[in-house]
Amino acid sequence: MAQQFQAPLKIALIAPLAEAVPPRLYGGTERVVAHLADSLVDLGHAVTLFASADARTSARLVAVREQAIRLDPTPLKSDVAAHLALLHEVRRRADDFDVLHFHIDLLHFPFFEHLAARTLTTLHGRLDLADLPDVYRRWPAYPLVSISDSQRRPLPSANWIATVHHGIPLDLFDYAPAHRGYLAFVGRISPEKRPDRAIEVAQRAAVPLKLAAKVDLVDAAYFREVVAPLLKDPLVEFLGEIDDSAKNDFLGGARALIFPIDWPEPFGLVMIEAMACGTPVIAWDIASVPEIVEDGVTGFIVRSVDEAVTAVQRIDTLDRARIRATFERRFSVATMSKNYLGLYSRLCRPAASARGVARGGSDDLAGDPDGALRA
Repeated sequence: MAQQFQAPLKIALIAPLAEAVPPRLYGGTERVVAHLADSLVDLGHAVTLFASADARTSARLVAVREQAIRLDPTPLKSDVAAHLALLHEVRRRADDFDVLHFHIDLLHFPFFEHLAARTLTTLHGRLDLADLPDVYRRWPAYPLVSISDSQRRPLPSANWIATVHHGIPLDLFDYAPAHRGYLAFVGRISPEKRPDRAIEVAQRAAVPLKLAAKVDLVDAAYFREVVAPLLKDPLVEFLGEIDDSAKNDFLGGARALIFPIDWPEPFGLVMIEAMACGTPVIAWDIASVPEIVEDGVTGFIVRSVDEAVTAVQRIDTLDRARIRATFERRFSVATMSKNYLGLYSRLCRPAASARGVARGGSDDLAGDPDGALRA
């Protein structure tokens, strides 16, 4: 079981500056950090959030930039400079905290080596990139958390101490006992997210599809050349980006969320957002999907468009109330927070024990409903 603390922990959460915390529109990492910060405060801990000034949080906010980078209308801005300012401020105040929990991938590695044993780094991105193995060999002392077991595969020898699945507040999305007939796609319009595949499934199943997605500049050509021509089909409706309040109604009204990814998705937050509404997920059998979706319970895991079309035809056999209950059991923010607190307890032990954690020691972990947290 997790250690019961006699006094509140002093926890620093360091968020990326790409999006507000939580994001106004699309965004995953900053959304998870926002939920974690508020939950830890509710549990009685002293939480300081390092983020942009447009954050909405019950934690103490240290603002290192006036506005998150992506929606900042300033035409020229430096992501590197903004994050260097963030790291400077965290380092300046580091002695104020029991644990420093980083959510900025590896940007802090050169600057906090002397404090590595009382840091925790949750990696939110893909890890199958050419330059990463050398970096994780160069800085092996940082305790690392994966957000799915599959995320670790490209770096099996890194200093992993746990997998902690994401969680969201139980009241963030409303349970919807009935749907309004359409399939939903939520995310980015990009080749790896495969909206073209979602459209093909909808067309072959003769079911309407609504796409709520952003188009980044890097994907503008893909949208223009591949996706836009497919939007002429009257079955397909493109909504663009939507905010959380719109997402609640959008996911709740869907017959199913279709998640046709073609890349090593580290988690896939929208899958549990759909489950929170009682909406089943039809997802391709790749990366984190088998860890998140229970085939035949919270959705169907498929390997082809043919299988996805069959899943659409069977989707109403699934129990939306059971999907919601499974979400509550496996993916609540309370479960995520308690699992992180179990890890903080290991990092806050005396120096000798902390060094063991930094080497990937096998101390007991926190309570672990359904294997959400594993060494």
